[in-house]
Amino acid sequence: MTSTTTSPPAPLRVAMIGHAFMGAAHSHAWRSAHRFFDLPLLPVMQVVVGRDAGRAGHAAEQFGWAESATDWRAVVERDDVDLVDICTPGNTHRDIALAALAAGKHVLCEKPLANSVAEAEEMTAAAEAARAQGTYAMCGFTYRRVPALSLARELVAEGRLGTIRQVRAQYLQDWLSDADAPLTWRMDKSLAGSGSLGDIGAHVIDATQWITGQSITGVSALLETFVTSRPVAGQASGLGGAGDASGERGPVDVDDAAWFTARFEGGAVGSFEATRFALGRKNAIRIEINGTDGSLAFDFEDMNVLNFFDGTQPSRVQGFTRIYVTEPDHPYTGAWWPPGHGLGYEHGFTHQVVDLVRAIGADEQPTPSFADALAVQRVLDAVERSAGDRSTWTGV
Repeated sequence: MTSTTTSPPAPLRVAMIGHAFMGAAHSHAWRSAHRFFDLPLLPVMQVVVGRDAGRAGHAAEQFGWAESATDWRAVVERDDVDLVDICTPGNTHRDIALAALAAGKHVLCEKPLANSVAEAEEMTAAAEAARAQGTYAMCGFTYRRVPALSLARELVAEGRLGTIRQVRAQYLQDWLSDADAPLTWRMDKSLAGSGSLGDIGAHVIDATQWITGQSITGVSALLETFVTSRPVAGQASGLGGAGDASGERGPVDVDDAAWFTARFEGGAVGSFEATRFALGRKNAIRIEINGTDGSLAFDFEDMNVLNFFDGTQPSRVQGFTRIYVTEPDHPYTGAWWPPGHGLGYEHGFTHQVVDLVRAIGADEQPTPSFADALAVQRVLDAVERSAGDRSTWTGV
């Protein structure tokens, strides 16, 4: 009798820069992806990097990284690092990504890609040059990996909606509704690039372009900052926290809410809203797409459900069908639990790692590429320019 042995997959050694909210989510994904999905490479959590040695060390121990460091420039040059995962504020994305690509490392970069179109263009050019050498870069628009939204894209691609006419997209949160919530980097334009527009609006811009397969070609926009200063001192916890209402306040120079209408290249029109002031809404990503033959509706606060209206059915049986996206033949879900056992926020990040590692293993460009993220960056820039140009404002 002969026996065969299968060689273990080669390691993919990861360095993660940043370890706060996104770092925790990414760490969970790197830990779990290969335990539920067959991958061509084995993710190895090599090193996590932070500015403070003590906190970085704690993050390494808590999240499962082999070691910690404080000098990201030294880490991206290390021979025992194959991929750099960027989970830092937007003002650092360009420098880290360019250094990592120049060092021959694959890159995963959180969204939005950069703080300006110029930076995003530079990063995209570097990624294109690196791709020719077999080094790949991807931007982390994780909501693409929510099974219900992946199913929505499949239905649109299959023609089940016919010609797309209208798109409605909202990203509603309330964590800044308290005017005395503390000032964080997300409210500093020099660090974040923009406020609700880039932080959460970027997600629905990417998701709607991806689902419909159409690019946004023009916008008309309005940005608003409701609270122009916030307590400098306070206890920030994730997204929110309590500030010292009687103490020193610092300026808020980003938008609290963004609204814009848009036109898509296929002729569809869209309306978009992103706000961190929608009291009672915690993470409501609402997308509705209307076509000539059907409609789709999704809300992330019920993330395992996709509502589908089939307009080709006889009127006597028409109505929205509630699809519970947990079946084995739905996107991603077959690797997890039995039907009816829903997934959560963290699973999108795991699916992101799965798609990235599989693409690298197949020597293929993962998506969304930096070029895809640049397209989103250009929409963000157009929204800001439109909101700043009141020459088209029509009084009533």
